[in-house]
Formats: sequence, C-alpha cells, structure tokens
Amino acid sequence: MSAPTTPSSRPTVTEREARQVAEAAREQDWRKPSFAKELFLGRFRLDLLHPHPVPADEDVRRGEEFLARLRDFCETKVDGSVIERDARIPDEVITGLKELGAFGMKIGTEYGGLGLTQVYYNKALALVGSANPAIGALLSAHQSIGVPQPLKMFGTREQKDTFLPRCARTDISAFLLTEPDVGSDPARLATTAVPDGDDYVLDGVKLWTTNGVVADLLVVMARVPKSEGHPGGITAFVVEAASEGITVENRNAFMGLRGLENGVTRFHRVRVPAAHRIGPEGAGLKIALTTLNTGRLSLPAMCVGAGKWCLKIAREWTAVREQWGRPVALHEAVGSKISFIAATTFALEAVLDLSSQMADEDRNDIRIEAALAKLYGSEMACLMADHLVQIRGGRGFETAASLEARGERAVPAEQILRDLRINRIFEGSTEIMHLLIAREAVDAHLSVAGDLIDPDKTLSDKARAGAQAGVFYAKWLPKLVAGPGRLPHAYSDFHPSGHRDLSGHLRYVERTARKLARSTFYAMSRWQGRMETKQGFLGRIVDIGAELFAMSAACVRAEHLRAGDDHGREAYQLADAFCRQARIRVEELFGRLWTNTDDLDRKVVQGVLGGTYAWLEQGVVDPSGDGPWIADASPGASRRENVHRPIR
Repeated sequence: MSAPTTPSSRPTVTEREARQVAEAAREQDWRKPSFAKELFLGRFRLDLLHPHPVPADEDVRRGEEFLARLRDFCETKVDGSVIERDARIPDEVITGLKELGAFGMKIGTEYGGLGLTQVYYNKALALVGSANPAIGALLSAHQSIGVPQPLKMFGTREQKDTFLPRCARTDISAFLLTEPDVGSDPARLATTAVPDGDDYVLDGVKLWTTNGVVADLLVVMARVPKSEGHPGGITAFVVEAASEGITVENRNAFMGLRGLENGVTRFHRVRVPAAHRIGPEGAGLKIALTTLNTGRLSLPAMCVGAGKWCLKIAREWTAVREQWGRPVALHEAVGSKISFIAATTFALEAVLDLSSQMADEDRNDIRIEAALAKLYGSEMACLMADHLVQIRGGRGFETAASLEARGERAVPAEQILRDLRINRIFEGSTEIMHLLIAREAVDAHLSVAGDLIDPDKTLSDKARAGAQAGVFYAKWLPKLVAGPGRLPHAYSDFHPSGHRDLSGHLRYVERTARKLARSTFYAMSRWQGRMETKQGFLGRIVDIGAELFAMSAACVRAEHLRAGDDHGREAYQLADAFCRQARIRVEELFGRLWTNTDDLDRKVVQGVLGGTYAWLEQGVVDPSGDGPWIADASPGASRRENVHRPIR
C-alpha cells in the first residue's frame, strides 16, 4: 500500500493559538493537595511535608542492594576520562549496565525491571552521574521521558507487555519532540502522522534526540491531521527505530556531555501501526507534560550528585593548598564559597528526597514541586560548579588530562561545569520553567477571575466571573494579613535542646509566603491581561517560591535526621546556614519585583533588533561559519548516511 501525500508546510500559528495549545495540554484539575501550590497562595502547609515521609523497609533493602552493585560497577568498569577523551560511552559499559538492570530501574518487576522507587532511582542517577554525567543522561532519557514512563502511565496492557520487558533489559529508548524550528512552542510542530488504514505514516525531522543515535525504540510526537473519524492533534507513538524510512542523519556534539548519543532523526513515510499509538489522538502533548511531572526529578538528582562531588573536591583541595601561611579554606573569600556549596548541596538533596518520596507515596500533587526542583537544582548546581572552578584557580580551568600529564591529580572541575550547563536548558529551559510554574502558581486566580481579563469573553461571562472572584477574594485576602509566622513560639518542634533554632526560619517562610501571595495579587490587579507579558516579574515570583520551598525542605530534612539520630546536629547547622543564605536572596528578589530595569530593557531590545546599536558591534570579526540559522527540515527522503548504531 502506498503512503499518502504528506503535508509539507509548517503550521501557521498565532501567539494566542500557541497559548491555547499549551493550556489544553495542562492538567486542569487539582485532585490532591500540593504544598507548593498552597505556598504560592500564601498558605504554609507544613503538615504536607512534616513529618518527613519515609520509604518502606523493603524498598530500602532492594534499593540499597542495587546501589551497592551499581557503585561497584562504576568504580571498576567506568572510566570517565575515556568517555571524555573518546566522546563516547564504550559499548561494553552500556552492555554491563543492561546486565545490571540499570535500564529497568523504574520498570516493574512483572516486566523484568527492578521496580525501584523514585527515591532510589534518583540516588542511582546521582551515583552513576558522578562517574560520568553522560551515563546519567543516557539512563535518565531512557526511563524518565523515553518509552517506559509514558507507557507506565498511559499505555495499554498490550503495549506494556510488548515493550516494557524489552526496555527493562535489552532496548534503549529515546524521546522525540523538538524540531529544528520548534522548541517550547509545540503548537508549530511540523512532523505529521497521516492515518492510512491500520497504520499512521510519519514524515518530518526531529532535532536533539537524546539516545536517538543508539535507540531501539522511540517515543515520537507528531501531528495527526483532522479528518473523518480522526480528531487529530499532537499525538504520541512508540516507533521501532529500525523501521524503514528512519535515518539518523547526524550525531550532535556539545560543549559538555561528550558521551551523549544525541542526533538528528528524519522520518520519511515511516509506517507505524495504530496499535502503537499511546493514548488517543490529540493527547500527545498532555502525555509528554504529565510524564515530565515526575520525570523532571532525574535532573536535580544528577545536580545533587554534582554538588556532593564539588563539596568533596573543595574540602580536599582547600585543606592542602596554602596561601599567606594558612589553608585557603580559612580565607573568608574562599570559605564563603565552600559554605555555599555545602549548605546548598544539603538543601538540594532535601528538596529531591522530599519530592521523590512524595511521588512514591502519590498522596500529593507534585507537579510544581518537581518543576521547582528542576529549576532550582539546575541553577544552583551550575553556580556550585563555577565556585569550584574559582576555588581551584588555574587548575580549575585546566583539563583533567592536562593535570595528569604534568603529574597532578586529574580533577575534572572544568568538565563538571561544562556538563552541568545543559541542565538549565534540558526538559524546559529556566525561562520556560519560570513561565510554566508561574502559570500553575496563579491557577487559582485564573480559575475564579480569568474571564474578567479574557478579551473574548462576553459581558455576562465577565459579570459571572466578577461575582465568583468577589466571593473567593473576600475569603482569601483577609487570611494574608496574619498567620503563625508572627507568633514567637510557632514551629517550636524545630528548636530542640542543644541544636540550632530552625523555627525562626519556618516562621519567616510562613510570613514570606503571605507576602508573596499579596505581591502576586497586586500585580494581577495592576496588569490584568498584560500579566503574562511580565516575564521578569513572574520569574522573580517563582524564584522566591523556589527558595521558600528549599528552606522548608531543608528544615524538615534536618529534623528528620535529628529524630533518627543521623548527623542531626550537623544537619541543623547546614539547614541554618542555607536558610540564612536563602533569606538574603529572597529579600533581594522582593526588592527587584518593583525596582528593576524591565521597561528599559524592553526598549533596549527593540533598539538592538532595529539596528540602532549596530555601531557597537564594529571592531571585531565573526568566526561563525556560513549557513542558515535554522537547518531546513522539509519532509522527504534522506540524502545522508544513517549513523544509527544499536548496541547489542
């Protein structure tokens, strides 16, 4: 049977239509409580975090046993310097990870996987990512966003029986959404899946397909045209990577993660059985976003691992390196950086473990918590790595291979900085995460008052919304005036005898959450329908929420460790240091809510785009090569060699 003609033009989408597509893909309901959602509303629900949830004994036993095997494998079979030198993870390492079961960590035992909890999956990623971050990315892309997770949540029984055993032991999977001209704006997705009998026919080009070069199975997002019997829309498919018409046209290279098997994948009249469609037509973007709700926790897991390593190197190096008669760690300029690394690593692990355990228990909705963990972890890990490079001085800028060649310890400080940088872009850039979290943070307001600022709504709709808003705000606003944060003895559980007093930090979080909610309400009242354009303001609101969440998690973790007689005194000290550092950042962010250069910046940007400042660019040469800014992604047969190389 011949394939139908494929539409070749990219969809023309207005800004409003693009927003509608993104909005339709959101989870609309809040069926479970959310600490972060309540926090942005000015309600400090410490009861949702404290006492710290704990894993079941059997989950701990199985998790620790696997971590022991994985640690032995990393120490004896993985040489990160070889991966960095050759820009490739050796096939025998990948094969060994398959045999170990590392590709099936999140897959249930009934399908041949290990069935680890989210907590231990993240601990495993932190461990293996410390051996080499490219391995962590390989395993994370396979399980967090590749075939296993969407099938686990949305797949049919037949799909799970068919694909999950393969993913658990033998096959590598990849996730394909991004295109050369489509990033965080999926409404413009150009890859098509045209129905043809019992199949769909895929045409298009996907960019930055992590694991795509070595993958056996692909999750592909494509647009199904609307037709009789087909509602159409962005739809998810499981695709065999060896299918006729699939070409991996390039293995991409990056400033970091040199072992990453990331490529450009072209589909030309690729036939996919309708039975391999995940969920209904049009549900692809919702499936992708829902998958990421917990999948995003894999990135902060590797950021935690990086923080631990940075702390170890900073401690060992600054103890032996002397300046002006004493170790450099004892000089305040260096010591403040070490304190930041230690305190922030503690807080990031607190955020990660708390969010992961809540994901395992499934009692809370953690979509905002996971997004905050990803945002905060990726930003702070980069800063910790940058501090480590500064602490190491010239040696921090020197490669590990060069250090070794001249007889010194091969410390890959510059590599960790390069490897971590992508986490601020992976799975939603910092800028996109700000907008995504901000949208969820103001969901309660838009639910009751959104029609008031929607230009398409009728006067009767606006009148109805006004009545709803009046009832909501009459109850909500008075609660933002006072709370437990004003009572000197509130949260006294966090001031045990002989330990630092963390109760004051929790009172600060409670007071500040109410202040944050008041600021958000004032901004919505002031800007109304223009609120979505105030991205600088929204980003600062989200950053304040992230700091408050991290402070809460750090205090809860410290008390959990104290109660379990597990480094409690030290944990309290680290939590206290982190909270004091975070409070300074929060106050600065509040100041920048209303005192900033956002309006002036917009004018400068308009001038830059209009060429007003082109004279400023004179006096340099541009070493960039020729070629288009965005590669042509027109559908059609590939003219390039297929560099796909499955590992067997």
